[in-house]
Amino acid sequence: MARRPFSLTAYLALARSRDRPGRDTLRWPERPEGPLVWLHSDTRTRLETLLTLMQRLRLQRDDFSLLLTSDAAEAGGIEFGDERIWSPPTESLSDVHLFLEHVRPDILAWAGNGLRPALIHETASLRTHMLLVDAADVPWRQPQKNWLPDATSGALNLFHQIIAQDKSAAARMRKLGVPESQIEVAAPLEPEVFPLPSNDDLHEELTALLAGRPVWLAANILLNEAEDVLRAHRRAARLAHRLLLVVVPDDPSDESAIAELAHEVGLRLARWEHGDMPDENTQVLLVGDDSELGLWYRLAPLSFLGGSLVSASGGQSPMMAAALGSAILYGPHVGQHLEAYSRLVAAGGARIVKDMESLSAAVTHLIAPDRAAAMAHAGWTVVSSGAETADLVLTQINEWLDAIEARP
Repeated sequence: MARRPFSLTAYLALARSRDRPGRDTLRWPERPEGPLVWLHSDTRTRLETLLTLMQRLRLQRDDFSLLLTSDAAEAGGIEFGDERIWSPPTESLSDVHLFLEHVRPDILAWAGNGLRPALIHETASLRTHMLLVDAADVPWRQPQKNWLPDATSGALNLFHQIIAQDKSAAARMRKLGVPESQIEVAAPLEPEVFPLPSNDDLHEELTALLAGRPVWLAANILLNEAEDVLRAHRRAARLAHRLLLVVVPDDPSDESAIAELAHEVGLRLARWEHGDMPDENTQVLLVGDDSELGLWYRLAPLSFLGGSLVSASGGQSPMMAAALGSAILYGPHVGQHLEAYSRLVAAGGARIVKDMESLSAAVTHLIAPDRAAAMAHAGWTVVSSGAETADLVLTQINEWLDAIEARP
């Protein structure tokens, strides 16, 4: 058995010294029968990404249950869809033991660069299958670092496999003493994207009707950013007279108000919910809701993603648009999905705009088919590389579940 590094031994000794006898039993979800897959992440975004992978795994098999923890979760747990996200135990060994005795995880998928060495060490002592994913080339973090020694190297060596985002992240871990055989390099993990459906007959009809007109989409826009979008279109249309804008409101009840704004701006409007079809004179096609968003993404080589010009909503994920072959424009307020946008920008698949003027200029520049196509291809590369990493993670978890099932 490999000797435990002194830094980790010291860390555990100090963690034990912080124990508080008589602490109330922690409240954890009931431990179900059968294999338990535990997902932990330093951020809620990464945890949601892992959860989308598990949703795909559940389509393949139903012989496991999930436990979700995140450093970003509130103490009592928060809801995410049908799942509940819990806070992990503190690094006090008494808390760690209470947690592990209750949940007894069979598989751990740990995401990100936030480490909890005591929790990781005690989990490894249970012979849990342990996978670290999405390790980036940034400093490793551990809680309460002001009084605990840096046990990063010892904690990393406890994982059976580590998936690093790139070669530089792998090099950082090798410098910490992690054997190369434990490290695999793959693209950053992205949420599973299940492409929105589209009516093929309607797509064919509209493609013929538009007869090669340049089209861009404003997807799920908020009412208080609609005027900027419409005015940006009017300005861009001065240089591209056949340019068509498809507008999909985030809130269907905003459709009438957006129609009034379009008239005020001086744009010729067709309303999809009224049965209108765009003709050669139509400048804006206003759609009532996002039920056919898959169709509009496929028709528009360039999309502006709403909820991003104003600070109210935090934006929307760009991955669906990228998966369906659209180049992406977005505003500065995408805090909830900043990591995803940053990856797309770095690859050349997305561009930020700040206001009506910069949106109009970007549309004018990018509506050219070759430019939009180059951006769309770059975005698709990000999505597809993330999908390969997802396959890698799922393959590992599937193999471990098979091994658990085969135990006598």
